[in-house]
This record gives sequence, C-alpha cells and structure tokens, in this order.
Amino acid sequence: MSSTPALQQELRQNPLFAGLNEAQLSQVMDSMRVTQLAEGERLFDRGQPAQQFFLVRRGQIKLYLISAEGMEKVIDIIPSGETFAEAIMFMERQAYPVNADALAPSEIIGFDNAAFLAVLRQSVDTCFRVMAELSRRLKRRLTEIDALTLQNATLRLARFLLHHLPEGCRGPTEIQLPAPKYVIASQLSVKPESLSRIFHRLHDAGLISVEGKTILVHDPEGLRALAT
Repeated sequence: MSSTPALQQELRQNPLFAGLNEAQLSQVMDSMRVTQLAEGERLFDRGQPAQQFFLVRRGQIKLYLISAEGMEKVIDIIPSGETFAEAIMFMERQAYPVNADALAPSEIIGFDNAAFLAVLRQSVDTCFRVMAELSRRLKRRLTEIDALTLQNATLRLARFLLHHLPEGCRGPTEIQLPAPKYVIASQLSVKPESLSRIFHRLHDAGLISVEGKTILVHDPEGLRALAT
C-alpha cells in the first residue's frame, strides 16, 4: 500500500501512532497489509495465531464469541478510525480471543506485531501512549461489566444511547445506531424482542423517537436522569 501523506495524517490521528517520528512511522507502515471485506466477511477466527493488529480505515468490525449452545455474544463494535487486537502482542500466547466479521463493507489495515514492538523498544513516549490507550479500553470494559452485572436492561440502553450523543448536548439530537439492533441487543446482553420493548417504553416516555437506525433523542437530560 502506498505510504501517502494523507494516510500518514490519518494514522497520526490515532493515539498508537501519534507519537511516532517520521522514521518510526515509516517502519510501521512498511509492514502494512490492506484487506477489503464485504459485509459479513470474516477477518479472523478465535484461536487463530495473532501476527497483526488492525485499524478500521473504513466500515465497521464486529468482535464476538459463539457459546457452546451456538448463541452469538457481541463483545465490541469497532468503528472507522479505531484500532483493535493490539493488546495481544503483549500476551505470551498470541492468538485472537474472539472472532471478527465486517458489519459493513470495510477497509482494514493490518500492522505487523513484530514491527510495532521493534518501534516500541525505541520510544518510551510511544510505550506510554500505548499503555494509556489500553488503560482507557480496560476502564471501558470494566464499566461495561458493571453495566451487565449490576444494571437493568433499560439503564444499559439509556447509557448506550448517551454514549453516542455529542458531548454537552442539551436539546433534541439525532444519532445513528452504530450497528443493526440485533447486534446491539447482543452487546447489551438482552434479547432482540426485549430491546424493541425498551425502545417502545422510551418512546412512550417522550424521551426518544425511533426510525430504523436513526434515533431522535428528544430529551437528553431525561435520558441522563434515567441512566443515573
């Protein structure tokens, strides 16, 4: 893949690459591999040796597990501009712990773990940036675990919607759901029919309107009150 200035600028918007100097960024970009995925196409399987981490340049990636009963549990939805699977390069057994499929037509850039680790050995600043990013994700995971174990489904959905509102908004605001409702239901650990009922209850309470994947939040403050 051509190392264009535009792509270099894109990478520098991501915390993992922001602190690299020109030589280090070039070293990392020399290891890049680009994958084009159709909707529903698999990027990797659970247990597959993990030699790369990834950046979603375009599209969305679903990370999920399949239970012994064949039920799908969505672990995360990775939007464009975010990286994933980078923590695996620090593990003793480097294998992907989940499956990864494209939720939409996607362009994925893979980066060689060994090349990135070589750069980390040269740059203390980059090491700290990676640690900060992984700590941020760990905090988010702990919040999600708390939500799944201690909160009811309505509260989880309210917090999910608030997470997608622009920061500081007070008036009616339109948002787009990042994935189909059945995927969101799996991520929130509720059945799709239960999620539909909760959407209806929030609508009847005057908090939201739902039109497909478009959600109009009429009362952000009311939704925040529900989520506390």
